[in-house]
Amino acid sequence: MKKKNVLFSGVAALTLFLAACGSSDSNTDSAADTASSDNETVKIGVVSEVEVDVWEDVASRLEDKGIDLEIVQFTDYVQPNVALENGDIDLNAFQHVAYLEDFNANNESDLTPIGFTYVSPLGLYSEKVTDYAEIAEGAKIAIPNDVTNGGRALLLLQAIGLIKLDEAKGTTPTVNDIIENPKNISFEELDAAQIARSLPDVDAAVINTNYATDSGLNPKEDALFLDTDNIASVADVYKNIVAARAADIDNETYKTVVAEYQTAETAAILDDVTAGNDVPAWEQ
Repeated sequence: MKKKNVLFSGVAALTLFLAACGSSDSNTDSAADTASSDNETVKIGVVSEVEVDVWEDVASRLEDKGIDLEIVQFTDYVQPNVALENGDIDLNAFQHVAYLEDFNANNESDLTPIGFTYVSPLGLYSEKVTDYAEIAEGAKIAIPNDVTNGGRALLLLQAIGLIKLDEAKGTTPTVNDIIENPKNISFEELDAAQIARSLPDVDAAVINTNYATDSGLNPKEDALFLDTDNIASVADVYKNIVAARAADIDNETYKTVVAEYQTAETAAILDDVTAGNDVPAWEQ
């Protein structure tokens, strides 16, 4: 099994890595004289339309730095890591640290974070009630079926008093770790990409922001509760990242991609396309 601690080494090194990225100068004059056909192509995998919008803006700025960024959109949270592991893409940007940790542990992988992107809220939504206090006895709530997003969803529900979890389970509890459930809530565990569609069929649902916005929901206006309402309480493991294969952690081209993402220009478009919901994680 490949060493899992590569992930944590990557996270621990992010501060130094990001500082190095931020201080590097780009040879924009020579890049401007280089035809796009001579640029180096980098393929990056994303999941949502929102992430496509943001990375297209980054890609337009990278052209003058000798990089053609090709954005590959996936429809679920599994394939971007599989594609990165297989070498079909060079980077991906869709997941937080906890999700990558779980993927590595379950797939004998050593994919590694090389830069923070944003913190995305996880929200509780409903078409049946307007306040989470109104959630009734025996209600059905949909949550993501993967360990990390599912665990985060359960922690959100604990934060508003609907359930109580075994503290020993940390950031990755499961429904089996619920020790108090006063309203006898039942849980429907679904693929994260499918939960927004299930909203009419359940009493409430915990939905990732990218899928919420893709389905027309506005987290700040439509969510009954967002776990980022207290941003300081969101652990580093829930900060989204750009991931690469461990062998590419020092790749200078990939560092340039990360550095161009971590700019005021990206922060502005991120704020615009997510209606202020996603917060730059490199500034936290």
